[in-house]
Amino acid sequence: MENVVLTVHLILALLLVGIVLLQRSEGGGLGMGGGGNAMSGRSAATALQKLTWALAAAFIVTSLTLTILAARSADSGSVLDQIGVDAPATDAGEAPAGSDLLPPAPADAPLTPPAADAPATPPAASE
Repeated sequence: MENVVLTVHLILALLLVGIVLLQRSEGGGLGMGGGGNAMSGRSAATALQKLTWALAAAFIVTSLTLTILAARSADSGSVLDQIGVDAPATDAGEAPAGSDLLPPAPADAPLTPPAADAPATPPAASE
């Protein structure tokens, strides 16, 4: 059922894009451009406009249907439960130690911090 609705939804999306691209551009944004009747701000709806509204309504209906179907089949568990990863156990009351926030040091790095007057970058190795 969900696959059928999803297929119809995708077809509607493609048709809606095609119908919108077929329509004539009227210039200015938000319907402020174009010719039409000088006495009235409203113009007669064309067949393409009516079809666009119908496809848009059907697209919204299939979107809501897919949302309802997905909500019914969803579990209340976490995504991590689905892939089998255990969540790390943390105590919310304790703050991590300062050294826990730093990345691990490389194996050849000295264990003591550099002196205050040491250069920021190590000198290049001479060959």
